[in-house]
Amino acid sequence: MTYEDIVALLGYAGGHEQLVRITTTSQTEVVGVPLSVDTHVTAHEVYLRPAGDDETEIAVSLAAIQAVELV
Repeated sequence: MTYEDIVALLGYAGGHEQLVRITTTSQTEVVGVPLSVDTHVTAHEVYLRPAGDDETEIAVSLAAIQAVELV
């Protein structure tokens, strides 16, 4: 999956409050709703609210994402 495809799908899912499954380059899977995608060079992360946990927010480096799919 290209960087542009990853950013576009994360942006779409976040704008529609849809769950995504992120697969990282280390084969770790994270499922959550994207809250924001920061493509600025100083951040370069997506912030997610994990499925079933409204009080937690996690950050995943965009460089570490291999694939994204809607759940």
